[in-house]
Amino acid sequence: MKAALEYMRRGELVPDSTVWEMVRERSACILDCGGFILDGFPRTLGQAESLKELMEKEKLSLSAVINYELPLDEIVRRLSGRRTCEKCKSVFHVTERPPKVEAVCDHCGGRLFQREDDRPESVTVRLEAYERSTSPLIQFYKNLGLLLPIAAKGSPDEILARTMNQLDKLEAQPQVR
Repeated sequence: MKAALEYMRRGELVPDSTVWEMVRERSACILDCGGFILDGFPRTLGQAESLKELMEKEKLSLSAVINYELPLDEIVRRLSGRRTCEKCKSVFHVTERPPKVEAVCDHCGGRLFQREDDRPESVTVRLEAYERSTSPLIQFYKNLGLLLPIAAKGSPDEILARTMNQLDKLEAQPQVR
C-alpha cells in the first residue's frame, strides 16, 4: 500500500504489479462471498486479464463492468474541490458539500486539507494516464459484453439510482454468457 501511495502522490497511476499484489492480498474477499464490487479496479488491460484468469480459475463470472462517464472538466472540478479532514478523514467539497466553517471539519473540528492527488495539475496528469490505459480496457469489456456505461452527471443519489436501474435491468435479462 505504501508503494501505491507514493505513485499517487506524484499524480501517477500505480503499476499493474503493485495493484495486482494488493488485490491478491485480499483475494479471499472475492472468493469467499456471495458477490463483490471492485471500485477502481481493474484500470489497465493487464489487470483485467489477470482478473479474468483468476475468475476463470475459481469458476466465477462477472455480471457487469460499470464505466462512469463524465466530461474531463467536470472530473477535474469535482476532484480538485475535495477536502479531507486530517483527523477523522471525513470528506467535504468546497462547493457541493462545504463544511459549516471554512477549512474546519463539521464532525471533529479537525483541519481540512486538499490531498496531493486532488490538486488540479495532479488530477489532469492522472486523467491523461487513465485515458491512455483504460481505452483498451473499455474495449476489452465491451467485447466480452460486460461493459455498462453510466452517465455520472448529477448528485450521488441520482447516479446511484441510474446505476441500480441499469443493474436491475441486467439482472432481469436471461443470462447468455
